[in-house]
Amino acid sequence: MTDAMKDTTAIRKGEELDVAALEKHLVENIEGVSGPLVIEQFPMGHSNLTYLIKLGDREMVLRRPPFGSKVKSAHDMNREFKILSRLYKAYPPAPQPYLMCQDESVIGCEFYVMERRRGLVLRGNKPDDLDATPDDIRAANKAFIDNLVTMHALDYKALDLGDMYKGEGYIERQVKGWSGRWEKSKTDDNPDMDRIIAWLNKDIPADSGATIIHNDYKFDNLLIAADDLTHITAVLDWEMATIGDPLADFAGALGYWMEKDEMAFGSSQCFMTNSEGSMTRQEVVDYYAERSGRDITNMVYLYAFALFKLAVILQQIYYRYATGKTQDERFAPLGMVVEHLAQRTCGVIDSGKY
Repeated sequence: MTDAMKDTTAIRKGEELDVAALEKHLVENIEGVSGPLVIEQFPMGHSNLTYLIKLGDREMVLRRPPFGSKVKSAHDMNREFKILSRLYKAYPPAPQPYLMCQDESVIGCEFYVMERRRGLVLRGNKPDDLDATPDDIRAANKAFIDNLVTMHALDYKALDLGDMYKGEGYIERQVKGWSGRWEKSKTDDNPDMDRIIAWLNKDIPADSGATIIHNDYKFDNLLIAADDLTHITAVLDWEMATIGDPLADFAGALGYWMEKDEMAFGSSQCFMTNSEGSMTRQEVVDYYAERSGRDITNMVYLYAFALFKLAVILQQIYYRYATGKTQDERFAPLGMVVEHLAQRTCGVIDSGKY
């Protein structure tokens, strides 16, 4: 198969970087690199922007916030850099960061640069040239969950990340925070979302614990070895990572798990979750519980919250498009996706099932 991380494109209109200023900063601050600088863009992803930067024969990856974002806390480059700086030695799938730039005069915002990892990004339908049996897919499903269990078992205090822990009440802060974000990014009334917010705020469960959490763990935020689908070569997009409830993090991953014949939403659908051999959501929950030893009593609540949170994230992106702050046409249909997610969340609330 083609290495999906080679799939760069010309930079989208309105998302260009100042090549001269960036080259000067990188050469002055990263040892052993020299120009000329060539920049390409990784086209996928709906939030922070990711670029391939080439300085001579050196390839690296640059991450910066999206243009026109209203939510700076969701695009905190310094936090993302800090977490990776602590993680990469203890958790091999975390890429090594090289440089954090807080001087917004360079390219107009904070950004950081990290190592480039290679591997397949699995999203959408199964590629014709991917030779994967049902047994391969099931093994990859288990590896996906095992990797998350490993992350959740890391000692965040030993990794000097204790200052990121805000104390008990993580789930309550999340529910109230994302409820507020919905109100700030609404473009139309949505009775289903109003109902969901009322239900979530009525009986918020206590935290199950506190660990390092990714907060957007899904197949298309991973790089996977082409010759071994159980080998995760990198976990990407750490922009929402923090110290929080591991079950909420797991529920977020479950929110992307689309089973056979279910309606997909945007780029979230991945053949790894709905092909012959794929685990069902119930099997995923049972396997995570077995491997982690964690109590999953509140998983239906957390799964409903995960779907709601995803709807709000997509609404925030759609808000940028609807208000003209981005010209990325991929975002045009997200309003309908938000409505679908709201309906799906109401179904979870009514059925008590994931």
